[in-house]
Amino acid sequence: QVKRLHEYKRQHLNALNILADYQALLDNPDMDFAPKTYIFAAKAAPGYYLAKQIIKMIWSLSEEIRKNPKISEKLAVVFLENYCVTLSELLMPASDFSEQISLAGTEASGTGNMKLMLNGAVTIGTLDGANIEIKDAAGDENIIIFGMKTEEVNARKFNYRPQDIYQHHGLIRSCVDRIANGINGCKFPEIAQSLRTQDPYMVLADFDSYRAAQAYAAQCYADKQRFAKMSLNNIAGAGVFSADRAVTEYAKNIWHL
Repeated sequence: QVKRLHEYKRQHLNALNILADYQALLDNPDMDFAPKTYIFAAKAAPGYYLAKQIIKMIWSLSEEIRKNPKISEKLAVVFLENYCVTLSELLMPASDFSEQISLAGTEASGTGNMKLMLNGAVTIGTLDGANIEIKDAAGDENIIIFGMKTEEVNARKFNYRPQDIYQHHGLIRSCVDRIANGINGCKFPEIAQSLRTQDPYMVLADFDSYRAAQAYAAQCYADKQRFAKMSLNNIAGAGVFSADRAVTEYAKNIWHL
């Protein structure tokens, strides 16, 4: 997940899922688990305290996992600092999956998902922003969609009570409590409090759907022929995002030139 660090982009949803996997491996280190490496790269605005805390939380999770030799054989988290174009040129060709997990209705349209698609990464994402066009271009079977749609988000936001989810969902409660109580010796009470009481970007509401999407992604990746087909269909469908096509359509349909 390489992009600007902001709550609406929900890097903390990704981290919450990793924490759930980590806790499962702590309970049963010998469980059947497909090895995974999660890569984050992001910068946050200087005055955006909670975003800075999310960066620190991801780094702390990375360090705690790294220090456990048995678990680090199966699960790894890497946070790359000073994200820039040069770094993206190395990351995007190497990525198997593209995490585009913003809350539906909040992402105008990024371009990172298009660059990852062009390099063969399979998108795990919500129906938001350019993910919708990627789905149309690559085909429904070559993208992994999860979470609420925009209309569902809008219908739910006025009576959304994350504290109810927290109280009645054992896995979510244990993960949020772990964030509050400490990861690698660092406590993050502000993140936990935000998730429990406000959760403005509905991380808890989409958690189960995201977990299912991650499990499906692992299943797809295990079938090498199937995953290769998904990847190649993404590369083949990426041409629609060319600048030439965009300029031509603007000239014809908007500027009437």
